[in-house]
Amino acid sequence: MYNYAHIGNARPAVVSDLLVRVLRQIYPKVTYVSNITDIDDKIINASIETGDSIEKITSKYEKIYNEDMQSLGVIKPDIQPHATDFIQEMIELVQKMISNGTAYASDNHVLFDVTKYDSYGKLSGRNIDDQLAGSRVEVASYKKNAGDFVLWKPSADNQPGWESPWGFGRPGWHLECSTMAEESLGLPFDIHGGGMDLIFPHHENEIAQSCGAHNENKDPSIFAKYWIHNAMLNIDGEKMSKSLGNIFYIRDYLKNYDGEILRLALLSGHYRQSINWTDETIKQSKNNLDKFYRILNKVSDVKINEDDIYKCPSKVLDALCDDLNTSKAFAEIIDISKKLSLSETLENKIKYKTELLASAYVFGILQKSPKKWLGIGQTQDNLDSQHIENLINERNEARSSKNFSKADEIRNKLSELGIEIEDTPNGTIWRSK
Repeated sequence: MYNYAHIGNARPAVVSDLLVRVLRQIYPKVTYVSNITDIDDKIINASIETGDSIEKITSKYEKIYNEDMQSLGVIKPDIQPHATDFIQEMIELVQKMISNGTAYASDNHVLFDVTKYDSYGKLSGRNIDDQLAGSRVEVASYKKNAGDFVLWKPSADNQPGWESPWGFGRPGWHLECSTMAEESLGLPFDIHGGGMDLIFPHHENEIAQSCGAHNENKDPSIFAKYWIHNAMLNIDGEKMSKSLGNIFYIRDYLKNYDGEILRLALLSGHYRQSINWTDETIKQSKNNLDKFYRILNKVSDVKINEDDIYKCPSKVLDALCDDLNTSKAFAEIIDISKKLSLSETLENKIKYKTELLASAYVFGILQKSPKKWLGIGQTQDNLDSQHIENLINERNEARSSKNFSKADEIRNKLSELGIEIEDTPNGTIWRSK
C-alpha cells in the first residue's frame, strides 16, 4: 500500500464483504483473508521519492485503507498477512518449483516457465500463444520465453532485499500472494476474489506457480476451488485513469457522503457488471436510504428481539445466494420496507421491522440511528435547538387555535433558519436542511 484508496478499490472490498456476510448466514465458520502487499516496486519508488521508509509508508496507508473500508461498512478481515512476514516461505516455494522443473534461475533472477504448466490460461480462457502475445513483458535476456514471469529478482543497493540462494533480492508480486494464501488458509482454499483486471496475469500466475510448486500440471483447483471477479467502475461513462484525471479517493467522498450511501451505490449493480459511477448514482443511493430511515423512524418505538436481526429472511438470502443477485435482493428489501410502512398491527410492525433490519445487516446498511441519519432534532452549531423547539410550540398553538396564517409565518421563519418540519401522528419533528 503506497497511496490513498480510490473508489474503484472499494468495489472488490465491498463485494467480498457482502459475500462473507452471506456465507456467515449459512456456514458456522468463515475465514476471510485479505493480503497486505508491503513490498513492491511502486512502494519502493514512493519511498525513494519521499524519503520515508517503506515501513512508514505501508503502515500509514494500511491504517487509512482499513479506516476507509470501515466507513463503508466493510468488516475487517480475520487475517491480514503482510508479505514481508513470509519471505522465507516464498523462498521455499520457489525452491519447490525449481525442483519440479517449472521454474529456473537465470542471471540472479528466478522465473516461472509458462510452457511447463499445461493449464496455463485456463482461468482467463486464453491459449498459450495469446498469453505470450498479451503479456506486455519485454523479452529480457534472462528469459526462456516472453511470457515467463519473475518469482525472484535482484535488489539494488537502494532497494530492500533478502539473502536467498539466488543472491540478494526480493519476491515478485505474484509469488507473494500465492505464499500468503497457502500459509493463511492452506491448499486448496474455497474462494478467491478480486477485480476482473487481475484475472490476467496476476491470478493466472498465482495458479501456475502454486500448481508448479505442488507438482500439479492439470488441475488448477488444487489452489482455489472457486473464483469471484468483480467488474470495474466507470466514472461518468469513462474508464478510470490518471490520464483522464477521474480517479477519486474514498476519503474525499466521505467528506460529503456517509459511507452507507457509497456502499449501497457500489452494490447497485451486479458485481460482474460495470457500474457507471455518477452523481446520480450516489443521489439515488441516498434517496433510497432516506426512505428506509424515514420508515424506521416511524416505528422507532416498536421493540424487537435484537438477536433476530442477524438472521436474514430467506427471500433476501435466496436472492443473494443466486450469484450475489443484489438487484433482486434489494427489490425484496424494498418490498419489506413497504409492508412495514403499511403495517397497522403491532405484530406486523415487529415482523417487518425485524425483516428489514436483518436484510439490511447482510447488505451492511441501516446501521445508524434513524433520527441521527435524518437530522431530526439536530441543528448546525450556529443554531439554538431550544429556540427552534419554542417556535414549533408556538406554531402548534397557532394551529390549535386555527390561526393558520401565523402557523405558516412560523413555518417560513423556520425554513429561513434552514429547518424542515414534518407533522406526524406523534407530533412535529424537525431536521436541518
